[in-house]
Amino acid sequence: MKFKKVCVLGLGYIGLPTASTLATHGLQVVGVDVNPHIVHGLQNGRLHLYEPGLRTLVQAALRSGNLVVRSEPEPADAFIIAVQTPFLEDKRADLRYVRAASEAVVPHLRTGNLVILESTSPPLTTREVVAPILERSGLKAGKDFHLVYSPERVLPGQILRELIENARVVGGIDRASAEAARDLYATFVRGEIVLTDCTTAEMVKLMENTFRDVNIALANEFARLADRLGIDVWEAIALANRHPRVNILRPGPGVGGHCISVDPWFLVEAAPDLTRLIRSARDVNDSQPDFVVEWVERNLGRLEGRRLAVLGLAYKPDVDDLRESPAIEVVHRLVQAGAHVCAYEPFKPEAQISGVPTVTTLSEALKDAEALVLLVGHSSLREINPHEIQTQTPARLAFDAVNGWDKTAWQAAGFRVLRLGDGRGDA
Repeated sequence: MKFKKVCVLGLGYIGLPTASTLATHGLQVVGVDVNPHIVHGLQNGRLHLYEPGLRTLVQAALRSGNLVVRSEPEPADAFIIAVQTPFLEDKRADLRYVRAASEAVVPHLRTGNLVILESTSPPLTTREVVAPILERSGLKAGKDFHLVYSPERVLPGQILRELIENARVVGGIDRASAEAARDLYATFVRGEIVLTDCTTAEMVKLMENTFRDVNIALANEFARLADRLGIDVWEAIALANRHPRVNILRPGPGVGGHCISVDPWFLVEAAPDLTRLIRSARDVNDSQPDFVVEWVERNLGRLEGRRLAVLGLAYKPDVDDLRESPAIEVVHRLVQAGAHVCAYEPFKPEAQISGVPTVTTLSEALKDAEALVLLVGHSSLREINPHEIQTQTPARLAFDAVNGWDKTAWQAAGFRVLRLGDGRGDA
């Protein structure tokens, strides 16, 4: 199937790279977002998010004339829905954005069009939510137009490379739909394109992230055990991972981002009676910020009135993504306990976060601190020189929640260093 024009709905971490990649591969692309700040910014060459190489790609796509940015969809050969799917207070999927995007496509849907849902969604969303909305056009999915679910499977920080090189799972509402989407993705995907049905494709994405969530929960429980038993979990993990069939992941302050911390709940929602392990893993990881705060308080004493420099607020190293960040949850709890926090996020120094006192420079965070708390292993934070740091702060106590600092080097600079999961303390 041949495509000339594609409409991408949602210009976030997946939609914008996808729209720009399609445009730089010769297709006419209309990028759509309902946020006027995003639309106006992109129309004037300004990006609203950080991803290595993305600015150059977007600007090239805009300069080529193949990418235009609008607030509403237009008729096209294919529509890609890449909007967010957060969850509600009760942990059920919030599909309002998927529904709204599907409804926005209806007036423009024509016979022979292809519609792809890329937003991470609970099983059966494509068949039971998106298809009925699109069929309000009078056209039938699988008969008059093609309908597909194809999950994004990329790593923040590596999105542009993985968007092209990773294998792509394409699940059609029927075989012809899957084949049509394969033809579109073949425009830029170098990895294998594997065809299946749409519900299996939905399940695949959720399984991948749930696998990681369960394994991180295991690592976090190991850290808690090591703390109680007086051993160093980092040493124990390194030794256990010498086994050829063992790969224990890293503990930390919790699990964040818009995928791993969210997607398992979609499976729990789909079958709560069958997902006890998945729910337990979510409970462990969601409670890890509480464990971190208890660990800090146990070693520092009372938190009320204590001055803490918190370093890192993103959900993972070397990205600016703050969504569902456990580091932010740790700060909320520290503030609630009465601590005076100065939080610094090097990838988003100007970020304004409700309930989180932030500063724009590392030196501001350090200057009056009694203790340092490393919550995200950004390269720039891991590589800071402790001898330089000790001249910038009165603090001589460092809490390392991610094993990001060389303990020996920091001790040589006069710091007492405590690592999460190291039950040996500062010995």
